[in-house]
Amino acid sequence: MTDTAEAPKKTTLTVTIDGAPIEANPGELLIAAAERTGTYIPRFCWHPRMPEVGMCRMCLVEVSGPRGMSLQPACMMPVAEGMVVDTKSSTVKKAQDGVLEFLLVNHPLDCPVCDKGGECPLQDQTLTFGPGESRFVEEKRHNEKPIPISDLVLLDRERCILCDRCTRFSKEVAGDPLIHFINRGNHTEVNTFPDDPFASYFSGNVVQICPVGALTASPYRFAARPWDLDQVESTCTSCAVGCRVVVQSSGDEITRLQGVDSDPVNWGWLCDKGRFDFESVSSPLRLSAPVIRAARGAVAEKVSWSAANNRIASALRSYEPSQIGFIGGARLTNEDQYAYVRLAKQVLRTDNVDAQLGDGLTADAWLGFPRATIDDLGAAGAIVLLGPDLKEELPVLFLRLRDAATTKRVPVVEFATGPTGSTPYAAASVRYRPGEVAVAAKAVVAAAGGNPAERQIGGAESDVINAAGAVLAKAIAAGKKIVVVLGRGSMAEQSASFVEAALSLRDASPETVVLPAMRRANLHGALDMGMAPGLLPGRVTQSEGAPWYAAHWGSTPTSVGLDTMGMLAAAAAGTIKALVLLGADPLADCPDRALAEAALSKVEFLVAIDTLPNASNVHADVLLPASGFAEKSGSTTNLEGRVTVLSSKVSAVGTARPDWMIASELALILGVDFGYELVADITADIAAVVPTHAGATPDALSRSANADGILVRAAAVVSEPTRDAPADGAAASDEPVVPRVVLPQPIRVRSTEGVVPVPDSYSLRLVTSRVLYDLGSIVQASASLAKLARPATVRLHSGEIERHAMHPGDLVRVVSQHGELTLPMEADDQLPRGVAFIAWNTASSGANMLINDAELAADGTTKVRLESGRNA
Repeated sequence: MTDTAEAPKKTTLTVTIDGAPIEANPGELLIAAAERTGTYIPRFCWHPRMPEVGMCRMCLVEVSGPRGMSLQPACMMPVAEGMVVDTKSSTVKKAQDGVLEFLLVNHPLDCPVCDKGGECPLQDQTLTFGPGESRFVEEKRHNEKPIPISDLVLLDRERCILCDRCTRFSKEVAGDPLIHFINRGNHTEVNTFPDDPFASYFSGNVVQICPVGALTASPYRFAARPWDLDQVESTCTSCAVGCRVVVQSSGDEITRLQGVDSDPVNWGWLCDKGRFDFESVSSPLRLSAPVIRAARGAVAEKVSWSAANNRIASALRSYEPSQIGFIGGARLTNEDQYAYVRLAKQVLRTDNVDAQLGDGLTADAWLGFPRATIDDLGAAGAIVLLGPDLKEELPVLFLRLRDAATTKRVPVVEFATGPTGSTPYAAASVRYRPGEVAVAAKAVVAAAGGNPAERQIGGAESDVINAAGAVLAKAIAAGKKIVVVLGRGSMAEQSASFVEAALSLRDASPETVVLPAMRRANLHGALDMGMAPGLLPGRVTQSEGAPWYAAHWGSTPTSVGLDTMGMLAAAAAGTIKALVLLGADPLADCPDRALAEAALSKVEFLVAIDTLPNASNVHADVLLPASGFAEKSGSTTNLEGRVTVLSSKVSAVGTARPDWMIASELALILGVDFGYELVADITADIAAVVPTHAGATPDALSRSANADGILVRAAAVVSEPTRDAPADGAAASDEPVVPRVVLPQPIRVRSTEGVVPVPDSYSLRLVTSRVLYDLGSIVQASASLAKLARPATVRLHSGEIERHAMHPGDLVRVVSQHGELTLPMEADDQLPRGVAFIAWNTASSGANMLINDAELAADGTTKVRLESGRNA
């Protein structure tokens, strides 16, 4: 009987390289297939994360064809079944010799002083594949060196080999075509146009991918040589994307950060803030020893750690649990956060714990929606941007979004009050009036359901609403995911309106998933570790998790506590007596500076634990120095829930200690021994106790297979209560069951039927959001970045400036019912009429001077007016 079963279909191609057969994937480039199977083909222009161009011809190899073997660029040739390749023939060798000989005609050969020496592909390939000597004896070309093409990047033109990597990255990856080939013939060079500097947020990437020393970073230039460097892989903590990096040091000081190609996260790219803010680690501003004040306003005195800890423990012991609050912690490691949560909720039994500072969304909004991953952006049917400007707040996530829109052709719908970095890539950009994003979102959902808008709704034009609705309708009809990038677009708007808008989008399609646009590096980890009122570690509510944690810890809070704004209001009213600031600056970050000032001035006892001084911690009764980035080990969780490793590389400044150690010592003085001796002990405790993190053990995180991290997923209901079944005849155990993980669901708190009251004819609606470079303590402590922070201005449509009979550049008083700022005006016709934009934390008294939390809760937005000042 004949066997009619079909043989498994072959999914790979067989290619012979240097006499050895290999299996390659269809469509795979020859250079990538060869490298993956152990054959290195030299190259300069090819980069695995950019489209191929075949510029340098260094990768020429002999490939079989109808007419025999011929030279072909391996970076431009897809593999084919039966292809025969020779990478070592005499013909290939001669081609390599010729390419290198021409590249070195005018190259200065200044390897002894070039920063690239020791890690230079041109140097390495010349020695490995080059002719050994040159036939040219003419004088080499000489240029001025270096030329600063930006505040961070220097150019040595004579070193450039015109590989096109930098120009391609700038144009095709970053979307900032600010560096180009100029001139023609043998005068061609890479440069910027006059008066047009390389002002990109991603300029450091061109330095890293430059195969020669043509582009160098000013913070690293002449700082060290490659053979002097020691390195460790870690995670960037500048924002919530969680880019993988290599931290390099020399002489116990960080000298450079390089991006690591993590496929699910950053693809090797870094933003300039993440690449260069390591300078803050060795800043002379760093806190290096504990200080205490005998009384508020007294001179600070350096003391020992035991004296400082005893002072804190003695004070906290004297208050009731409801009188103690912990604010901050979103920049700490998961282990630090877990230790502080145990200190607060187990030892002190207070639930007044919040890692956010009132400038984000509530914990139920971050955790309650079905979760997307960063990779989902490229496979989505549509992407909806419902939050801040990603290019300013989450730059590498912006690069992934741009790739999804331009390369994978995923349509993007943007909700924004004005232009953002993502606007050029949006299929529909819905402009809404501040406070009315939920109204605009509901109109788009209606249009997607077949009820097109016939008039302006929420400030958005009907044709744009209908275009956005058509994008969603197409994705819904195809059954594809709609990825909503959700965050708080403006701190001058009520956060609930953004949640309401996301709920409307979720109602439109069951395939809607949310990617949180969180502001701080480890906010997701903080929520996972229970740093929010009403939550315990593992995304469990206090009511569900109390028996489990009471069994493991001994005690838990008995009532739900306050969030940050609630704690500040209670401190201002005198009911919160003690506040502990965990790397937090409420005066700069809370969207109600007057409330923060009142709270910090009236609270009886203020403790601050931080790496750098700021406006909030400089007057603390006790100020403790904490270890910073690359000074401690642990783990962190990015915005998609991916747990990755943080590594220690340099010694902590002064006597600074890791936060987990500070929390453990305070707990010990207060009578509870956590039993932690190493940070791995806490990681293991988290894996053993926290239900969502059972797989994130120290051993699992250290495996090379998990170099990109462990994705901690959670559906709407992750699990039911579980307990091992008793053996036959055995009595049932009285031990508590693992708690049911029921994520808190986002709540509709405002109707989308009405709109925010229209301001009077003399008023404007305030919009304020973060920019990449501001007056934040880390940026200001990084010498290379501090000078990039733009001066504070109020940006208005030129029509608004004319309506107020003013001129661009005039100083103007921006006045709300709660405060005022005096700033120069700047015309921006890309903003809509009726809006005043002030970048967050760019003035010594920031935009939060104008915002009142109670008003936001009532009206949904902040209204301001302009008053003339003197001419600038």
